[in-house]
Amino acid sequence: MSEKNLEIDNVDLKILTLLMQDANMPYTEIGKRIFVSGGTVHVRMKKMEQMGIVKGSQLVIDYTKLGWDISAFLGIYLDKSSLYEEVAVELMKIPEVVNIHYTTGVYSIFAKIVCRDTQHLREVLHDKIQKVQGIQRTETIISLEESVNRPIPFGELKE
Repeated sequence: MSEKNLEIDNVDLKILTLLMQDANMPYTEIGKRIFVSGGTVHVRMKKMEQMGIVKGSQLVIDYTKLGWDISAFLGIYLDKSSLYEEVAVELMKIPEVVNIHYTTGVYSIFAKIVCRDTQHLREVLHDKIQKVQGIQRTETIISLEESVNRPIPFGELKE
């Protein structure tokens, strides 16, 4: 375990594991499963939030069921890699951009976008992303299917 996470123990990891499996699980149920009180779970979660380990929770949505059928990954070449922060700030203003990574390799930025259809994808690329100052060019990779999207397993719970 890294030095900054020395305050995290197996109880914390068990709490995180259960919540990653089901973020709606009540603290009282988590407590029952790992043999601590619901109050202990609450206190531990607050501690991990303050430490920056837990950054909130989110609702996982199947965008395709809402008519957003295209997920694409963009390899973004910058005029200069020193422009990353400025470009990232501009990309964050584009609602269809759901993920941004500063990367090594051929691209300076690797981003994920979600669009309704190919026409929408074209509009986002042409009218929004290509107009961001500092972007030299992009390469688009359309995802045909996402097979895995899961958290890191911290270890199996013994039940």
